[in-house]
Amino acid sequence: MIVWRCLPFAQLTPRELHDIYQARLAVFVVEQKCPFQDVDGADPACEHLTGSRDGVILAYARLVPPGVKFPEPSIGRVLTTEAGRRTGAGRELMREAVARAESMWPATPIRIGAQRYLERFYGEFGFATVSEPYDEDGIMHVEMLRP
Repeated sequence: MIVWRCLPFAQLTPRELHDIYQARLAVFVVEQKCPFQDVDGADPACEHLTGSRDGVILAYARLVPPGVKFPEPSIGRVLTTEAGRRTGAGRELMREAVARAESMWPATPIRIGAQRYLERFYGEFGFATVSEPYDEDGIMHVEMLRP
């Protein structure tokens, strides 16, 4: 069973923050071979959603308030770690993230910047592509909106 926690940055323990950054770097920088500035200044404004089992992060996303990345609230840095893949953790993560975003910002559209190869995955959660593809850090992305 996955244990879900969603905390503002200021309430994360040093260990939780370490584990989050370790997971983000493992997936986005090492696995995807994409050197980029992951620590982008937005984290202190965000809620951080982790899904763990036995203290190991399986899935993570950050919930970004309106006006930080987009005019609308956003879900970003969505990932499943190697330990969480092929377990359903990614879909469970998106269900959790959308439900929490809707609770925090009711009746407000949610915008994401999605890696293009995941368009269909995010479409399963009500997101629709609203931009032309664009290159972000060497990976093609699209903006998607969930009304």
